[in-house]
Amino acid sequence: MANSLPSVNQERPLGLIAGNGKFPLLFAKVARDKGIKIVAVAIKGDTSRHITGLVDKLFWIGPGQLQKLFEVFRQEGVKRAIMAGQVNPKNLFDKRLSPDDELRELFENIRDKKADTIFSAVADRLKVQGIDLIDSTTLLDEFLCPAGVLTKRSPTPQEWEDIRFGKEIAKAIAYFDIGQTVVVKQKAVLAVEALEGTDNTILRGGKIGNGNAVVIKVSKPKQDMRFDIPVIGLRTVKKLICAKVSCLAVEAGETLFLDKGSAVCLANKKGICIIAT
Repeated sequence: MANSLPSVNQERPLGLIAGNGKFPLLFAKVARDKGIKIVAVAIKGDTSRHITGLVDKLFWIGPGQLQKLFEVFRQEGVKRAIMAGQVNPKNLFDKRLSPDDELRELFENIRDKKADTIFSAVADRLKVQGIDLIDSTTLLDEFLCPAGVLTKRSPTPQEWEDIRFGKEIAKAIAYFDIGQTVVVKQKAVLAVEALEGTDNTILRGGKIGNGNAVVIKVSKPKQDMRFDIPVIGLRTVKKLICAKVSCLAVEAGETLFLDKGSAVCLANKKGICIIAT
């Protein structure tokens, strides 16, 4: 997988579509350190205010203002863009959402509202505007999970059985773009991720399992690395602790691990195993 940024024109800015969480902040910091100019479009109600100062130019838009996103990138001369961080899926059903004509037309012309369907349609429309959406792990090779046990503790024999059992199920739901995370215990499925996201899935499954559950998070069988890639971090570990989860398994080479040092340290302190396979 190539995560460098070949043939970048240092005089031409890179666009950043910034969703929630630390992912867009991390990308902005890495790009800044490499001297790459960033024009960021932030989503009101989703993007962290901490992005201010990390990018060269920042524009705030509402979650329904797709046309404004295009206009910003055009006026700033953006030809390549990165999508980092999730946009809250609840926006799909928020009565306050006021989609502009561009977004309304997009929704009318897609077959469903799965994540890949929506993001692929956005990528296609960006392409029409002369803007390429590129791999969201660009510049972030060092943050991708290496294969192996990432904590002091390895999985127990029972956890290994649950990992193998759960991974097959997680891959199946990921294939249908339902979600990418399952929570299992003793080969029983406690929770399957849907629109609520990984954190809420962990908490829901952990409550049912009442201790020693295993969380498996995977990439999609044909993962489009431009969007919706698996991400874990310190916040994930904190949710594991709240849910009394004993083990987290992710996919090596296709999962971004944010705040890795502090996350692994906390996991070790609580006896939680984290493994990338």
